Amino acid sequence: MAILAWRDLDDPEAGGSELHAHEVARRWAAAGIDVVLRTSSVSGRAVSIERDGYTAVRRSGRYGVFATGPMDIAGGRLGPLDGLVEIWNGMPFLSPMWSGLPRVVFMHHVHGEMWSMALPPTLARAGKFLEARLAPPVYNRSRIVTLSESSRREIVALPGVQASRVSVVSPGIDPRYSPGGHRSERPLVVAIGRLVPVKNFGRLVGILARVHEQIPELEAIIVGEGRERSSLEDRLVELGAKSYVSLPGRLGAEELLDLYRRAWVVASASTREGWGLTLSEAAACATPAVATRIAGHLDAIDDGVTGVLVDSEEDFARELKTLLCDPLLRRRLGRAAVEHVAPLTWEATARGTLAALAAEARRTPPRS
Repeated sequence: MAILAWRDLDDPEAGGSELHAHEVARRWAAAGIDVVLRTSSVSGRAVSIERDGYTAVRRSGRYGVFATGPMDIAGGRLGPLDGLVEIWNGMPFLSPMWSGLPRVVFMHHVHGEMWSMALPPTLARAGKFLEARLAPPVYNRSRIVTLSESSRREIVALPGVQASRVSVVSPGIDPRYSPGGHRSERPLVVAIGRLVPVKNFGRLVGILARVHEQIPELEAIIVGEGRERSSLEDRLVELGAKSYVSLPGRLGAEELLDLYRRAWVVASASTREGWGLTLSEAAACATPAVATRIAGHLDAIDDGVTGVLVDSEEDFARELKTLLCDPLLRRRLGRAAVEHVAPLTWEATARGTLAALAAEARRTPPRS
């Protein structure tokens, strides 16, 4: 079995997509399936490694992998394969054009305006046109799997995509995320993710500055690394927020668990998400969320029950202040949040993805 993805879990910019691929691959491997994950190279790391029972082959640059990955699979360089999972992360590998294997395509979400956030104008227009116009008809007979019903609605709106060929398999949550420990003595807001434009951490800092004016004891921690770190640090200086907003970088699993449990609220101002996994991890720790009303968040949060979805910066600041000032509301939302995410397991994610691939194998037996 091959999984073809842009980045490996060891990549400094790895996020939810890479974690998702890893969790599925390791469970398939534990079930006795030979799995090879083919990605771009990771600077300073070995080309090929064994990780949790599967093989990761990391070769070629961040753009070159879109040529060499398909060549390795189609040319048999990764060994005999019975199936393929293509992870379409903005730039597609166009597997329908070169692979005769039974396959599914995992698309976490439509990237839309993310292109203009990450690339110069000309390249951004080209990328958006490729994703929105050129590529979808190529996949019109492919089984596309996504994380949430709200993301599915965006995908089926793409031209040439058949609604009947798009399935939902929800992400999982590590069982270590659970209620426990003690809440911070100070009102603590936590946000987690790669420091990249789509996460809108600069905007979130502005919202936190508004809340700080009314709740001077506020503390906020933004966890993650990425190319936006220096501009985010400048934003903290600009708003005089360095005294109450910290940027600790990436944290280990136990540190992250402790932070979820200490937080009063978890926040996300993201523009695009396939689900919003950090919100669900916090929910498993009985921590409610305030987040933007976007596809993905619509499934991660039951609005008004496990957290609050907002449409503007003014709404965000107001709802954040309300939650921080109302302990009874926080506890009620936190208890409901634990119940809301209880069905989310990586075992179910791995089974659901494999079931979709098995159905494709029965429908389209492999050809040479």
